[in-house]
Amino acid sequence: MGQHKMELKEFMDLSKLQKIQDDFSNATGLAAIAVGMDGQYLTEGSNFTDFCMKYTRGSQEGKRRCVKCDNECTGTYFCHAGLMDFSVDIMVNGEQVGAIIGGQVLPGPPDEDKFRQTAQELGINPDEYINALRKVPVSTESKIRASANLLGIIVNQLVNLEYFKYSNADRLSGVQKGVEESNELIQTINDNTSYLKAIAKKQNILSLNASIEAARSGEAGAGFAVVAKNMQELSSQSAVIYTDIEKSVAEITERISSLVSLFD
Repeated sequence: MGQHKMELKEFMDLSKLQKIQDDFSNATGLAAIAVGMDGQYLTEGSNFTDFCMKYTRGSQEGKRRCVKCDNECTGTYFCHAGLMDFSVDIMVNGEQVGAIIGGQVLPGPPDEDKFRQTAQELGINPDEYINALRKVPVSTESKIRASANLLGIIVNQLVNLEYFKYSNADRLSGVQKGVEESNELIQTINDNTSYLKAIAKKQNILSLNASIEAARSGEAGAGFAVVAKNMQELSSQSAVIYTDIEKSVAEITERISSLVSLFD
């Protein structure tokens, strides 16, 4: 059996990709669409023009030329009709999982006579072709190349982040479970510490009462007074220790809460 080919739709929320694609097209005027390794479109086309889709690709000869460009051209390039197009690979761990293709933008004011000649070659009504041409966005070659490069960077960062989350889901789940168990242990420590603090308070009161009774007994209670005093000192020290434990637990709780917020 052959090795399973990674597919973008297996781990990617395509609505996120659609949003970036739409925003990119609205900001730059460039058309864009995502395609998988099987040639199937993964998103809906953004800003596609009638000049390209309805007329150029709509004619038999135009479609033949367009398919030739699709198969042979990479990066940012001039298509057979004189517009600029681009193709940006989407890579994950050195493996291509798809591409963002598009463009359909003029790199400068068009020579309409030349496009009329192209229309005749493709068997398209020249007037309709020119009317569609006038609706095509005009930019500069440098801006088009920069826009395509920027889209490639943003999409690849997004896709790789989504893949990281997908491939590490079990690990992240394990960490979250560990955090939850730690919170339970912290709660147990807090409960026990509170209980011990209450005992220390009672012990302090009892030792104080014992000291009073020892004083009333005079010399006969002198030895017992020493014991009562030591008990009082011990209970005071215990109370300080328990307070320090509570402070440490509070700090740990705060750090764990910060860790949990990273997952949320």
